[in-house]
Amino acid sequence: MSEKAVETMSFEEAMAALEQVVGALERGEVPLEQSIALYERGAALKTYCAKKLAEAEEKVELIRAQEGRAVGTTPAEGM
Repeated sequence: MSEKAVETMSFEEAMAALEQVVGALERGEVPLEQSIALYERGAALKTYCAKKLAEAEEKVELIRAQEGRAVGTTPAEGM
């Protein structure tokens, strides 16, 4: 079974695949060489998911700015 390329996955697909990788590694049910390949795929999935989350956060901040709402997560001084 061939694995879907990370770059073509939706965020939800990538998260599900990452959970499967982590589960397999935690259970120790794969030989060492396959564990290394799984770890590499997991790292790629994690990076991809982090990128997608950052992009979503940027979009939300742009929407908030366009609506005249506060942007950012740092509280104002003196609050």
